[in-house]
Amino acid sequence: MVSLDLSVVSIGLPEIGEGLGFSELGLTWVIHAYALTFGGLLLLGGKVADLFGRKRILLVGLPCSASPRSPAVWPRNRASWGPLAPLQGVGAAALAPAALALLASTFPGGKERVKAFGVWSAMNAAGGALGVLVGGLLTEYAGWKWVMFVNVPIVAVASALAWRGVADGRPAARRGAPDVLGAVLTTGGMSLLVFGVVRTDRHPWTSSTTLTTLAVAVLLLVAFVYVERSTTRDPMIRLGLFTNRSVADANAWIFLLGGATASAFYFVSLCLQRVLGSGPAEAGVRFLPDMADATSGDEGSESL
Repeated sequence: MVSLDLSVVSIGLPEIGEGLGFSELGLTWVIHAYALTFGGLLLLGGKVADLFGRKRILLVGLPCSASPRSPAVWPRNRASWGPLAPLQGVGAAALAPAALALLASTFPGGKERVKAFGVWSAMNAAGGALGVLVGGLLTEYAGWKWVMFVNVPIVAVASALAWRGVADGRPAARRGAPDVLGAVLTTGGMSLLVFGVVRTDRHPWTSSTTLTTLAVAVLLLVAFVYVERSTTRDPMIRLGLFTNRSVADANAWIFLLGGATASAFYFVSLCLQRVLGSGPAEAGVRFLPDMADATSGDEGSESL
């Protein structure tokens, strides 16, 4: 679902831009509105799942991630975005860590754990690859608006299966009071960081607006690290994890490969259709092999 949400709208970007009168720069907000909330709230979503129960948060995140990025509520300028696309990002931020944590707790070790994480990686790769294919077919033969509702039947099936097939489990034991300050700092810092980067279509990198936004984001994230090192509460993240080389290397790999993959969704889609003249369905098929390889590598690293 999470990888599908990123890829499914990509093939329809040229048609969406023409239908809503977006420029190439303004069109990036179709993806940015989702990425901004997903990236900013991801760490908080994982902690909420630990505190209140992973199955419960999974069942809450699923319907939120099905909310369509409805063109009826999208603005006609590139400076802001409608409320439903961010809601989809909120759902993904709850859904992704809850699902992965459930997988880790259900299969604590051995061959079954290896198999489970292999299936997890394969399904994420399939979601990214299926998104470009389905997005292209829907855009060409049904219209780009139908792309916005592709999650609905998937959520209906997934929710029913999760309700019956996923064990409730107990919330993780709290080591102290919740780290509210850490949650505010990390969510605010990550959101401002992403916001500052994606607004460079309107404010250049050297502008005072961009530099100020990024500076405040860095200050908040530095403060977050300090709080996590010194807090007596239950921290948002145990910084000692990054002394493990496997964890540090996996995060560095995800950062590089994820950034390249997300950028490719936007640029390759526009290149195939506006430069090379492919239709949406053909563009989706031509996207498929590279997309499967990229998302497989990305999600396989996340499993580490």
